Amino acid sequence: MDMRDRFDPSELSENVLTRFFIGGTWRAPRNGEKLELISPVTEQTMLSVPAGSAADMADAVAAASEAFDKGPWPRMSPTERGAIIRKIGEAVAARHDLLARLWTAQVGATIGFTQMFTGLIPGYYSYYADLAESYPFEEVRPTLQGIARIVREPVGVCALVLPWNAPLILLSQKLAAGLLAGCTFVVKPSPETPLEALVLAECAEEAGLPAGVLNVVPADREAGDVLIRHPCIDKVSFTGSTEAGRHIGSVCAERVARCSLELGGKSASIICDDADLATALPALAPVAMPFSGQICFSQTRVLVSEKRHDEVLEAYRAIVDGMKLGDPWEADTAIGPLSMARQRDRVLSYIDKGRRDGAKLVRGGGNGGFDRGYFVEPTIFESVTPDMTIAREEIFGPVVSILRYRDEEHAIEIANNSLYGLSGTVFTADVERGEQIARRVRTGNVSVNGLQIAPNIPFGGFKQSGVGREGGPEGLAAFLEPKAIYLPHDISTVARP
Repeated sequence: MDMRDRFDPSELSENVLTRFFIGGTWRAPRNGEKLELISPVTEQTMLSVPAGSAADMADAVAAASEAFDKGPWPRMSPTERGAIIRKIGEAVAARHDLLARLWTAQVGATIGFTQMFTGLIPGYYSYYADLAESYPFEEVRPTLQGIARIVREPVGVCALVLPWNAPLILLSQKLAAGLLAGCTFVVKPSPETPLEALVLAECAEEAGLPAGVLNVVPADREAGDVLIRHPCIDKVSFTGSTEAGRHIGSVCAERVARCSLELGGKSASIICDDADLATALPALAPVAMPFSGQICFSQTRVLVSEKRHDEVLEAYRAIVDGMKLGDPWEADTAIGPLSMARQRDRVLSYIDKGRRDGAKLVRGGGNGGFDRGYFVEPTIFESVTPDMTIAREEIFGPVVSILRYRDEEHAIEIANNSLYGLSGTVFTADVERGEQIARRVRTGNVSVNGLQIAPNIPFGGFKQSGVGREGGPEGLAAFLEPKAIYLPHDISTVARP
């Protein structure tokens, strides 16, 4: 199979394939370095695109700084900014099919998955466009001697550093909120998935975003380090591994730069004894291994009571057995390849570690018989204890551990026994009981009887799952700095600017 049968590079503009978006123009790279995009299905090079250098990053930062200091964007009203943000979302919606296929081609996410999640992306732009009309960018509070006007101003020039697994939706979560705040941006996509951010730059150009507000330079991690260390970068917003997040956080701390970090997860799904397995397990299966488990909120620890363990295990295995592993372009494929060779090797090493530590392999563990492609079968372990490596570390692959609990208290204890705290689910016939359990699980997001994500709801984690939130008013606040202006007059005598 040739990826070009489903995605043809000629569908992309010459700008996207050969240039960077800097200062409102499409610029040729300063050197001839390339990023090789490898198909995870064929293991062959699909195409090559320019790789940004330190000099390209410096140009992008200079353009973003000029746009923030002298350009119109931070000085426009929220309503004016919201109108352009809405147009960006409309331009993204018009490219839905192309963007979904780009995602599948670059990292092997199934076409059904990419079609669905790409469809969610315009909602972030429309949500923040709507929020422009109601968010309290200014408020007045009384003081002992007069009043203070609280003005929420843009934090400044922001670096958005993106992962390879879900590049456009994660970029849009950050960008839509930051645009409403009035910030300007340098976007560094992952070297494995550079294309979506460049297509988004075309959307922004089409929507009339002023020059320099958005700058996009795909680059390797070395050039990315130059970006986060740049003295003109006021804030870094990063999504990716906890290891990389520690590094970025330390660099920002040295400069006292603002940072938001959305990092890893090891989320637990608690199956209560009263849960209806006929509805709970089909709802759990897709979110336990979404995108072959390469999503931070994957519910990779499934907690079941000793009483129902065998019943749950048998039913869950039957569902997973029915999840097709194969060609991500086929509509009935549930599990595609992993995104790259190093990720496949990482996952297989964790599977070997699980075996060595004494966990029982229930199904999977191999490559499914494929002679090429980065495939790993959906894998289930039982007899897993909370101290095992596969129960503690983020594997980022289609590997689920089944853990037993004695009672509700024990289930909550196991769920909280983690360095991470990003997501979680509770399945129960009693929704009120589910909410009470959810309140005690120390994660940033917990869903009862399913898993939900929405643009108006904050997303982020506790503990080593990160710092800060994206989505909702909280996501906007992350790009704002509050300023207090004290005035020695009654509010009635002070005109609003």
